[in-house]
Amino acid sequence: MENQDSRSPAAVELETSTTGSASFRSDLTSGFLVSLIALPLCLGISMASNFPPMAGLITAIGGGLIATWLSNSQLTIKGPAAGLIVIALGAVIDLGQGDLAAGYRMALAVGVVAGMLQVALGVFRLGTIGELFPTSAVHGMLVAIGVIIASKQAYVMIGVAPEGGEPISLLAHLPHALLELNPAVAAIGFTSLALLFGLPAARQAWLRRVPAPILVLLLSIGAGVALGFAQPHSYEFIGSRYTIGPDLLVQISDSPLSIFAFPDFSALTSFAGWKYVLMFTLVGSLESLLSAKAIDLLDPYQRRCDLNRDLVAVGAANTLVALVGGLPMISEIVRSSANISNGARTRHANLYHGLFLLAYVALLSPVMQLIPLAALAAMLVYTGCRLASIREWVHMAQVGSEQLAIFLTTLVVTLATDLLVGVGSGIALKMIIHMRNGVPLRAFLRPDLHIQEESDSKHRVYVRDAAIFSNWLRLKEALETYARPAVVLDLSHSIYVDHTVMSKLDELRNEFKRSDRSLEVIGLAQHSSLSTHHLAARRRATA
Repeated sequence: MENQDSRSPAAVELETSTTGSASFRSDLTSGFLVSLIALPLCLGISMASNFPPMAGLITAIGGGLIATWLSNSQLTIKGPAAGLIVIALGAVIDLGQGDLAAGYRMALAVGVVAGMLQVALGVFRLGTIGELFPTSAVHGMLVAIGVIIASKQAYVMIGVAPEGGEPISLLAHLPHALLELNPAVAAIGFTSLALLFGLPAARQAWLRRVPAPILVLLLSIGAGVALGFAQPHSYEFIGSRYTIGPDLLVQISDSPLSIFAFPDFSALTSFAGWKYVLMFTLVGSLESLLSAKAIDLLDPYQRRCDLNRDLVAVGAANTLVALVGGLPMISEIVRSSANISNGARTRHANLYHGLFLLAYVALLSPVMQLIPLAALAAMLVYTGCRLASIREWVHMAQVGSEQLAIFLTTLVVTLATDLLVGVGSGIALKMIIHMRNGVPLRAFLRPDLHIQEESDSKHRVYVRDAAIFSNWLRLKEALETYARPAVVLDLSHSIYVDHTVMSKLDELRNEFKRSDRSLEVIGLAQHSSLSTHHLAARRRATA
């Protein structure tokens, strides 16, 4: 055990701040506030995935009660994520072949196996697999997910049945759908959307502190009651007649046991079943790991979670919640960020968030049945718009035309086919671009490295061919292997350094700085940058 007398002031401050009654109050308060945000989002994500409304709450409760004890991630909140809607919805539809109830049970079986695979990835310390995906392809995938979510939920938000199910078709028919919107439903939907966009951008600080999803929930329930959504009826508006009724509200059974469902493992006898196992495993793990890393950077006490251990925790919880009817979960970035903003100090905030949700399920089911679907759809349209933000497009264009091409290829192919094919196409294009820039085939798997120990305090790593996304993990290992305060990476002899590696080196430099080490990157003076962006790919100039 560490000698307390030799601890640094930062270590003493960490222990003082994260133990005792002050920590308990901070975590309990944050857990409560995050649970209020999570409640409508869990319901909305479930219904958008063609899962029963309570499935998302089962997941968030399981994330709090199970994953908290297995992970050492201090500030992440585990729960269902909008980024997995596309996969969950596809699994239900494709596996059920028209029978959504059967598809739901088959999707649960997929979730069980995907969770077990996540545990295996963590146990065998493969949690870094997410770092092998090129940055531009990941951004393209996330934007595509945002477009798909927004295109599907926009119809629910305005009370119009969609024409077709493919994202491109949905987007094409949306202008026509707006002409046929149900005014009562659309009023709730558009008001909710305006609040979700408007409150975070308000000039008044007190308004920005109001949890927009909670305000949307309360106002939409009031509007639904005032407009009589609980009773089916029709009304006339500007010469046209529209209908509203309880089918536009969240449908929850009054029987407590009915919220549970059990997997149908016959899904695993088909190619489609294993395709969705792979998609859940890879995309879910990638999103979770990216979120956990991002939250580590926001941790005021600069703690770092073990990504492999966190993946084991998420996988174990995924397996257990899927056995009783829950959606897949990840370390969710939005709720985790809110957790930090609300003053959480330890992982117990995630536990309390799960306990509060459990209390809501036990006590507030009648209230949940008053929530208009249009309000939940607005929350998901807002989430989709944030994922597909124009800033992502601008950023990729600034980094370089080749990165924009990879980003757009991933985006378009994902919209036209599915996530696996889309990401695969982005990776394939990136490899083609690398080969055109002179990267030899051998460098795709293993960089040609030379390591020189210069002193007890410094070691130098030379890259002789290329530093690219697919060999990054070996390069990173070489940079981190020796516990010396100073590391020098010499890229003067490298043929090509891609954008992903430039981004990862920037992250690693900051990680080294936080642990009182230094990483110096030299040897790029003879390389030409493919754009003016500081993280653009670099190609060595030919003589």
